[in-house]
Amino acid sequence: MNDYRKPIPQIQPWSAPFWEGTKKHELLIQECAECGARIFYPRKYCPECWSSNMGWSRARGRGRIYSHTTTMTGVETKFLEDLPFVLAIIDLDEGVRMTGNVVDCDPDDVSIGMEVEVVFDDVTSEITLPKWRPVKK
Repeated sequence: MNDYRKPIPQIQPWSAPFWEGTKKHELLIQECAECGARIFYPRKYCPECWSSNMGWSRARGRGRIYSHTTTMTGVETKFLEDLPFVLAIIDLDEGVRMTGNVVDCDPDDVSIGMEVEVVFDDVTSEITLPKWRPVKK
């Protein structure tokens, strides 16, 4: 884990609970305590009512692919070993969208509407990235 050379997220005070959750292999999403809006990506204020009274809830970690793209070439050298890779927008069951890589399947098998579940990649001692794999039926 100490030789990870790819860019990693910069943890902000308002996103720290999300990253603490991923380290525990839990997927958390924000919820506004005032209006009940579920929110992703982590923010200081609710985008619906502008309240700063934000909380967190554990997501089920399942959803469906809304959109995706497969990268075949043209990446920074740090990502060459990952080619080809799939980046997808996931509609979580909780009603928010999250972007992430689809793993553990052939990129040609990824499709819109595919059911996926979260998996966690412990890339450093501080950062665990949520990624997505097809749900086995």
